[in-house]
Amino acid sequence: MATTKPWGGRFSEPTHELVERFTQSLDWDRRLYKYDITGSIAHARMLARSEILSVDECDSIVAGLESIDAEIVDGGFPWSSALEDVHMNIEAELTAKIGEPGKKLHTGRSRNDQVATDMRLFLRDAVDEQIHLLLVLQGLLLDVAEREAETPMPGVTHLQVAQPVTFGHHMMAWFQMLDRDRQRLVDARRRINISPLGSAALAGTSFGIDREFTARELGFDAPSENSLDAVSDRDFVIEYCSHAALLAVHLSRMAEELILWASERYRFIEIGDAFCTGSSIMPQKKNPDVAELIRGKSGGVVGNLVSMLVLVKAQPLAYNRDNQEDKSPMFDTVDAVTGSLQIFSAMLPSIEVDREQMRSAVENGFATATDLAEYLVGKGVPFRDAHEIVGKSVRYCIDNDLRLGDLSMHQFRQFSDEIGDDVYSVLTVEGSIRARNHIGGTSPMQVRAAISRARKRLEASK
Repeated sequence: MATTKPWGGRFSEPTHELVERFTQSLDWDRRLYKYDITGSIAHARMLARSEILSVDECDSIVAGLESIDAEIVDGGFPWSSALEDVHMNIEAELTAKIGEPGKKLHTGRSRNDQVATDMRLFLRDAVDEQIHLLLVLQGLLLDVAEREAETPMPGVTHLQVAQPVTFGHHMMAWFQMLDRDRQRLVDARRRINISPLGSAALAGTSFGIDREFTARELGFDAPSENSLDAVSDRDFVIEYCSHAALLAVHLSRMAEELILWASERYRFIEIGDAFCTGSSIMPQKKNPDVAELIRGKSGGVVGNLVSMLVLVKAQPLAYNRDNQEDKSPMFDTVDAVTGSLQIFSAMLPSIEVDREQMRSAVENGFATATDLAEYLVGKGVPFRDAHEIVGKSVRYCIDNDLRLGDLSMHQFRQFSDEIGDDVYSVLTVEGSIRARNHIGGTSPMQVRAAISRARKRLEASK
């Protein structure tokens, strides 16, 4: 393969060795090869359709590009960092294979619109995969929620026991977080799916190209409206990284709860052995490393968003070489989020729920105190007075190592004459849960109704 710079005609001396190493992007952008070849084939067919290339030239180019694709897949392609990037490597090898027609492929385009096209094609595929993975994970969450729709667990605020909820209700909270993430990716895909091809370096081209044709060939919704914007815009990467950062943060919060629930202090769940590791020195340890790594990877994803924002913030229009640095954060974000979604979906079915331990935690934490306050309000006691009465009742229980349900009627009457024998049904865990019987509430009836609605939404999204 030739290693002469495609832009070398203007220069009187070769590129410095350090510059070669500093400016090459091949180490990471070769990952775009499939999209570069796909875009080049569409561009060649458009040039032939527009009678800028002959049919024979187009056929030769397409055959050459398909041959190169096979070489890359087989691992026999002669990559050269001296040619800077994936685009020039493929073009140089194409010319070496087919001769003069290979030199004509770049007619009417620039590396500026070429790389922007490749990145949009790559990111569109990545987003499609992540939307699918979210649908899979959401479906698994619905299965757990349905199975555990009546399993009591402590709902917490500030990591303190607050009120009884069900594990199914908690899983549906996770579902809603991921549902918003999926909707954001679906929406972002519309803005990703715009074709910059044909914008050339920044001003378009004087050749009579057909941008609508290449947009259709590549599955884009439309060609971009402004050539300056098309080659310099990285909004689509930044928007994706933003949505991906929020998704990674949601996965991190979910992983953190699994880590807490699996700990000796909680013992609400056990994560399958296949998704945990041991200690090199402490033989008794079973560590939730997979969940911890999901939590850890979110930091890199958030950092990638910041990197992209800072990369773009001071760039004048149009393209600048700074944008070579956009691929590393994009690729890293895609890999981290895709991997986290895949491993979470694999791990979730391995989790075993300790229903007795969850119930015990609810009963030992005064979780029905709010129910007692609402009971008093129902008897005509102003809420603030009811709040104080219940607070004093709880204090009494703490001092005497009792639960609210252990108090006798005589003891209850020390705090309010409005408390009657019917209070005991209010103070049960099941009674508390069943009472939250409204849309969004934790009662098993509402959890199952929410699951039914969610399944219909997921089915409609497939």
